[in-house]
Amino acid sequence: MTDRERLLEELLEIAIALTTERDLYALLQRVLETARRFTQAEAGTLFLREGDHLRFAVVQNDFLQRKLGAAAMLQRLQSEPLRLTEPSLAGHVAQTGEIVNVADAYAIGVHETRALNRRFDAASEYATRSVLAIPMQDLTGSNVGVLELLNALDESGAIVPFDPDDETMVRALASQAAVAIRNARLEDLSFKDVSTELYNRRYFALRIDEEVKRHTRFGHPLSLVALNIDHFKQFNEDHGTPAGDEVLREVARLLAKHSRSFTIIARLDGDGFAALLANTPKAGAATYSQRIRGVIAAHPFPHGPITASFGVAGLPADAASAEDLTAAAQRALTDAKRLGRNRVTAL
Repeated sequence: MTDRERLLEELLEIAIALTTERDLYALLQRVLETARRFTQAEAGTLFLREGDHLRFAVVQNDFLQRKLGAAAMLQRLQSEPLRLTEPSLAGHVAQTGEIVNVADAYAIGVHETRALNRRFDAASEYATRSVLAIPMQDLTGSNVGVLELLNALDESGAIVPFDPDDETMVRALASQAAVAIRNARLEDLSFKDVSTELYNRRYFALRIDEEVKRHTRFGHPLSLVALNIDHFKQFNEDHGTPAGDEVLREVARLLAKHSRSFTIIARLDGDGFAALLANTPKAGAATYSQRIRGVIAAHPFPHGPITASFGVAGLPADAASAEDLTAAAQRALTDAKRLGRNRVTAL
């Protein structure tokens, strides 16, 4: 099979996945992997535009992953979004819709809007040279993000410019990413809790079923964290429902801020929340829960300290189905409350 035939096959498979795969992160990972494979790019980033920022949705970098490990690499590169007010090649593409293909990013004047943002190279000790950045445009022509590829490599491993003939192929992949983003955002309208803007119970039920099936097929670990705000009913009685609603929103914000982008966080009911951690063993979920517990306990809520209790369960140790996993996490949460609250309990 020729490279062109393999590309067409991959594009078709991604198009099919757009109609069946609800995991936006998995789709975007696949799009970026495909773009890198066919351009021989050492690294790449898929940015999502959110207001006046670009968020690092997917980051892949073979050099930094070998040097730092996957977790440390993501922590460095995804620590903060890229402001559109500061010069960057990705920001220029997001604002203008132009394709950028440069052989040496450092040869561009630093005072131009179409300039390399050297902050990320400095923070990661990485040297960006050749760059191909393509806008991700939705059906209305709006730029919803940027697909950026870094450092094309030849057969000897030397950095070379990106082939201009590859631009059409990468644009096709960027268009598929834009469709995936549009579908996800439309889906969000029916799958989001209005008060907290987290996912709702309906979406959570769909995702936990999907992740359990994925676990069954591939054997990847899967963990579930259930949590409640401690003494929330009494808080509402003491301070009123509006104050309680504000606590719910603030806890939701803390959960979103201190979780990985692909962790599924949902508000199930009342003060009940859940976090679904794919590819995470139970020990990792317990560590995550302890960190979130500490963040909530230390946060300066307007009406005084707020704490939460956490229950952790995982596949395959504690359950064999989505229903069993949910029940196991709830049992662990009940134990955490019985033992005094503001704690993490794992089965």
